[in-house]
Amino acid sequence: MQLRTPICDLFGIDYPIVLAGMGGASGPELAAAVSNAGGLGVLGAAACPPDELDEWIRRTRSLTDRPFGVDTLLPASVPDNLDGAPRSSSTSGGGGVGGGGSLIPPEVLEARDRFMDEVGLPRRKKNPAAPAAPKPPRMLLVRDFFDAQLEVVLDNKVPVYVAGLGVPPPDFMAKGRQHGMKFMGVAGQARHVAKLAQAGVDAIVAQGTDGGGHNSPIGTLALIPQAVDAAGSVPVLGAGGIGDGRGIAAAFMLGAVGVWVGTRFLATPEANIPSYQKLVLVASTDRDTMVSRSATGKPARMIRAKWGELYERGEIAALPMPLQGIVATPVMASAIANQRADVFAGFAGQGVGLVNEITPAGQVFDRLVEEATALLDGVATLPGVTASRKART
Repeated sequence: MQLRTPICDLFGIDYPIVLAGMGGASGPELAAAVSNAGGLGVLGAAACPPDELDEWIRRTRSLTDRPFGVDTLLPASVPDNLDGAPRSSSTSGGGGVGGGGSLIPPEVLEARDRFMDEVGLPRRKKNPAAPAAPKPPRMLLVRDFFDAQLEVVLDNKVPVYVAGLGVPPPDFMAKGRQHGMKFMGVAGQARHVAKLAQAGVDAIVAQGTDGGGHNSPIGTLALIPQAVDAAGSVPVLGAGGIGDGRGIAAAFMLGAVGVWVGTRFLATPEANIPSYQKLVLVASTDRDTMVSRSATGKPARMIRAKWGELYERGEIAALPMPLQGIVATPVMASAIANQRADVFAGFAGQGVGLVNEITPAGQVFDRLVEEATALLDGVATLPGVTASRKART
């Protein structure tokens, strides 16, 4: 059989495999590689400032002439900005990128700084021997920031926009459709799927708790068929723990007509994460992840490490987005700069145990297609599966 579904015609791609828009990790090189292989590459621009997002889009276009997308966050629970927000009595300031430190209880900042000292993590000075690391976010994750990102997406007439959290605004979608844009949203519960379908998106990603990054409380196996039912006529892509052709075939059996794959593409030369994190991915097993609010304030699955475990033990309480990002950024940035996988090793789904080597993204993609096609061709001959059912008496 040919691995082709309505998703292919919708997005103008060869295979119904979409790169998950992993914030910071799915950069131009990785997105272009997936698009060039026949899928849909998606830029993970969650914390990408507008000027940098514009640069990413232009670079992606220089690397591929195939369709690609941009993924940003549109959470409903964040403020427009932090102007006029209630402030604590802290005089310590600081707190991280973009300001906002005075909005954070002083005991939280003190606990963070104490943690950094206890694990021997430099607060400011970078290890001179360490390679260059991705820059941490430079702006607050508030609505004004997200709106500025959407303007860049519109200005560049990006083929596909994906809301990693939340629902694309109606006026944004209306303007985008004038340029021929398509829209997707990521959902972790059937009720969120219904909201996206009602909003008029073209496709919905149903991502279960197995997935890396921001995810759902519901397992992928249970979520996909319920999402398909809730979506009505809107096509659904399965996501969460899908790392090989078996996962793709399973998603199709559950009613999905495409897949959204993330973690497997992190262990590639093209992924925009430090080399030490890629090595950690290869060494990790299915039990080496955890769900924590320690990075952004919203539940996200990551490789188990000391920063997340601090919150897991209840020694420090996570703040809501965007304040938690202000608290966490100095820790994560220093851990990355100093290659401290024991402190922060990045995000990954439970399918990380399927990642056994660092392989070029194009080869990963081709293998996914080959494995899924072979399984779907032979589905009637799989152990325990019969091609017909006996008539009931």
